[in-house]
Amino acid sequence: MMILDHPYVSEFLKNTAAELQIPVLKNEIAVGLKTEKRLNLLEEAEFIEFIKEKGECTLYLNSENSIGWISENLSFTELPEKIELFKNKVKFRELLERLYPELYFKGVEFEKLDEIRVEEIEKPFIIKPAVGFFSLGVHKVSTDAEWDSALNSIKAEVKEIRELYPAQVLDVENFIIEGNIEGNEFAVDAYFNREGKPVVLNIFKHIFSSENDVSDRVYFTSKTVIETYREAVEDLLKEIGKLAELRNFPLHLELRIGEDRRIQPIELNPMRFAGWCTTDIAYFAYGINTYRYFLEQLEPDWDKILADKEGKSFCLVMLNKPADLDLKEVKAFDYEKLLSDFEKPLELRKVNHEKYGFFGYMFTETTESNWQEIERILKSDLREYINFKEIVSISDNQRLCPGTQK
Repeated sequence: MMILDHPYVSEFLKNTAAELQIPVLKNEIAVGLKTEKRLNLLEEAEFIEFIKEKGECTLYLNSENSIGWISENLSFTELPEKIELFKNKVKFRELLERLYPELYFKGVEFEKLDEIRVEEIEKPFIIKPAVGFFSLGVHKVSTDAEWDSALNSIKAEVKEIRELYPAQVLDVENFIIEGNIEGNEFAVDAYFNREGKPVVLNIFKHIFSSENDVSDRVYFTSKTVIETYREAVEDLLKEIGKLAELRNFPLHLELRIGEDRRIQPIELNPMRFAGWCTTDIAYFAYGINTYRYFLEQLEPDWDKILADKEGKSFCLVMLNKPADLDLKEVKAFDYEKLLSDFEKPLELRKVNHEKYGFFGYMFTETTESNWQEIERILKSDLREYINFKEIVSISDNQRLCPGTQK
């Protein structure tokens, strides 16, 4: 079963739902989707009754916008409780405290951020919304002197975020401060099957342009990434599954792995895979339709899948705006120029930047010999692809005003 919702449903997702004839909740966005084969839409009452009759079932959300609907309509299931356990980062830390007793964390209300005595907190630390998404509102503070700048940035971002996302997706009323987790960062799409076994569908490595970079510009997956880290990720998921008693549960996990191979979760996003349908990269890279694998309880044959992937990386490039850019100044984004700068673009997905605050994303296939294209886009502020609106000077206005002397 599926609930499709704003902000984005990819062609790949909606066509999968139509092809498999998965029961889909009939809501505003689902009704408006155009597919070659008609979606199997169920009225709200019918959808709820179907879940009651099935008992435990596979339910997938493409967006956390639907979490509120689940809380209101599926209270007879364990889903609202499980979702809250993971979506609220403070509760997630409390769940894992017995596994990671050394990790400092503290919840704090947005309105009380000014009262924080930053000199009393061990640094570096990370501060972010307790219910967050896409690294929005996330800041790393390494010294006392950096706090004022971080706090001012948070306040500016909160004002913008409140206009873009509902509280179920990104709640900026509450924040969490937690100790910095060292190591390389990874993201995982996986699910727990009906027996409670974790099944890994993809592992992405998140790379950064600098030590203090917390943006989502580039993730990549490869044969080396999958083979090196899959067993460790599965072991961690088994521990989480035991603590939370998970079954029939899709998830997107973010974690760090240190040089000592110590693995620590950052956050776990429930009921979905990578946001904005970026999970689709698994199909372009490995032929894995993550939606189908979850709904039909399939497991990847990784030995077979990775056999011909040597020397290839499959990258997700997020086209996020520079922090200091006012999107009102943007006339257009030059997507064609962007595509021409890559060896093998696989798919480009454009986004209304005025509505969502970024320009979209793309999937690429990059060989080891051409990795410099990824290094370059990682460090770019994307201004080379942005066409700006012309600024009319006062003198120009005067020349154009009716009655002005010529």
